[in-house]
Amino acid sequence: MYNIAVLHEMSLQMESLLDTLGWKILLRLQDDARCSLRQLGREVGLSAPAVAERVRRMEEAGIITGYHAAVDPVRVGLSITAFMRLSGVGDLVASFQEKVSETPEVLECHRLTGSDSFVLKVVAASIEHLEALIDRFVPYGEVTTSLVLSSPVTRRTLRRG
Repeated sequence: MYNIAVLHEMSLQMESLLDTLGWKILLRLQDDARCSLRQLGREVGLSAPAVAERVRRMEEAGIITGYHAAVDPVRVGLSITAFMRLSGVGDLVASFQEKVSETPEVLECHRLTGSDSFVLKVVAASIEHLEALIDRFVPYGEVTTSLVLSSPVTRRTLRRG
């Protein structure tokens, strides 16, 4: 458990990392994580070593959690995207979460308040594949599935609020 002094220190550290310059770095890296430190430094007005230090500190603070390739599911044979909502999971939460973590077709899993316990974003190669995914989760509660027709916004850059 954190005490108040530790939380205050963490808050001050986050504020110093998330100043105007920090947000410029985050916006650029979200747009292109492969941007060189030299190029990034030129764009934000810092030397490459100074920008590398800022990025390292943001990584250590957990602000930057990784660098990822964006893969088009359709181009790798997973043309169906769906959202599954589960309700009534009850005492099976731990085993359900374990099942989700070992199911590669689950792209996202969120625990919710309200009538649904979880929402999953899944991909499948066919309706039969989707049906098998649904069947995998039926033992954990009531499953409601919605197929995605289109996705006007698939990835949004986080901006200063």
